[in-house]
Amino acid sequence: VQLQASGGGLVQAGGSLRLSCAASGRSLSTYGMGWFRQAPGLEREFVAAISWSGGSTNYADSVKGRFTISRDNSKNTVYLQMSSLKPEDTAVYYCAAEPTGWATRGPYDYWGQGTQVTVSS
Repeated sequence: VQLQASGGGLVQAGGSLRLSCAASGRSLSTYGMGWFRQAPGLEREFVAAISWSGGSTNYADSVKGRFTISRDNSKNTVYLQMSSLKPEDTAVYYCAAEPTGWATRGPYDYWGQGTQVTVSS
């Protein structure tokens, strides 16, 4: 599975962005999918996950109520809608896939290359 994350950019605090993660090489329809982020000098952290059907989701406390993960299996794509963005959301965001199909915090087997999100104050 090859994953390509996109949609990052520069946004003011309080703004919104939608990240996309498109897959090639294999259908994602049976995979659990997750988003992670890594800020400079910090470890990579879990952000959100969604089960293979989209029926179950899982969020980090820091983004709950502000971010929404979703998926469109017909497009082989997973999304992360980010709203009410804060400067502390600034990071490189990565999407990942795992074969059990659950909305898990890890471990993940496949990773995308990351997309930069910068939130200015």
